[in-house]
Amino acid sequence: MNRFPLRLKITLWFSTVLIILVALTCGVILYINDFMIQKVIQDNLIEMVENDVDEIEYFPSIQDKENDYDLDVYLSFRNGYLEIDDDFLGKVNEISVAVYQENGSLLYGENPLSQELSDMKFSDLQIQTKNVNGVTWYIYDRKLVCNGLDGLWLRGVVSAQQGDTHFASIINFSLIFIPIFLILAILGGYFIARRSLAPIRKIATTASQIGQGRDLKKRIELGEGTDEIHQLADTFNAMFERLDSSFEAERQFTSDVSHELRTPMAVIMAQCEYLLEKQRSTEEYEDAIKLIQRQSKKMTNLITDMLAFARLEFQIDSFEMHKVNLTKLVSAVCEDMAQIQDKNITLTWKTDDDVFIAGNEHLLTRLLSNLIGNAYRYGKNNGYIFVELSESPEKVVLSVKDNGIGISSEDQKNIFQRFYRADKSRASKGTGIGLAMVNEIAELHKGTISVNSILGEGSTFSFIISKSPH
Repeated sequence: MNRFPLRLKITLWFSTVLIILVALTCGVILYINDFMIQKVIQDNLIEMVENDVDEIEYFPSIQDKENDYDLDVYLSFRNGYLEIDDDFLGKVNEISVAVYQENGSLLYGENPLSQELSDMKFSDLQIQTKNVNGVTWYIYDRKLVCNGLDGLWLRGVVSAQQGDTHFASIINFSLIFIPIFLILAILGGYFIARRSLAPIRKIATTASQIGQGRDLKKRIELGEGTDEIHQLADTFNAMFERLDSSFEAERQFTSDVSHELRTPMAVIMAQCEYLLEKQRSTEEYEDAIKLIQRQSKKMTNLITDMLAFARLEFQIDSFEMHKVNLTKLVSAVCEDMAQIQDKNITLTWKTDDDVFIAGNEHLLTRLLSNLIGNAYRYGKNNGYIFVELSESPEKVVLSVKDNGIGISSEDQKNIFQRFYRADKSRASKGTGIGLAMVNEIAELHKGTISVNSILGEGSTFSFIISKSPH
């Protein structure tokens, strides 16, 4: 079964359920129809017998008869006679009606079951049944009262098999119509299943082409629609978009890392070759070793930052969010980083009381540490760094302000990109990853990071979390 196409499975299930439903429906209909046919036969029997009741009269003497009708039947009965009108229906549509005396003797008419019914008692206004040679018969009796004369009965009989002809016609019609209906329904179900699953085949084909050709730019085109299949296609397209972005980011990351590591490695190799060319003075050896040390330290810092950034990107969905007291976090980070003795820069901070947000304490600590560290790195001698945490009904704002070298308006557009540094000479102490990591952490907390800077005067970085529902 698992080897069959999905459209064939759906068609088979649909066909099986349809056949079962049709079979049950036909069974119920046939049963009800047979019941109704038998009910009609019985009703016709009763109606015919009741109509014949009014066609029989009794007259004590012939002189009591005012009119003479040649077509009427006159039967001597006791001291008078019975007049059976010519409208008396003795046999119509296999229904036979006859007149009987109380003792069961036939007086007028015919009965196909006279012998078989000789021992059956009369029962006024009741339908009785009698099985004769495997055939069921319906019997209906009606007591006659003719001018006060008792002892006469009308008995009508009809075979239940009278309805077999109608029933057989229905069955024959069903045997022709139902198979045609089932075939058309199955073909229609297969066509509908095929049409319905066509988008899924398109999704599978597109996914296979992307997998084989590694063309992540390709997308599933299904046109307009809001059903589940279109939603599935949109989900796949979103997944392909993310994969494309991830692969592009990976390629860019690899390219940037290669470029960033190439320079210090080239410097180290050049210094090693310089030292190995010939005997150098002690001062030359010391200068070369110091240069190698600086470049090695630069590579170490770069690798550390790269690993931290990679862990952030790959584990971004695994970070747990809790209620964080941002006031205490800012104070703790600032107290630690105020111990840095660099360029005689003074670090101060101001916070509102008990500012809480939903976030990850470890990541928020890294965000603030990177911003303060960046301010130290590009600060001026005897400068300052001011950290402020404020809360309003609309938002929470964490800002880091310095009076350092500042950032040009052109560079401000790109500083949150990985490995981008405003220092074009790449001689700065930074790795170009810190601010990119800050941006990732801000987005993870559904916040934003922005910069306001004037070249030569300083910069202000602001981390903003809106309190309004997204």
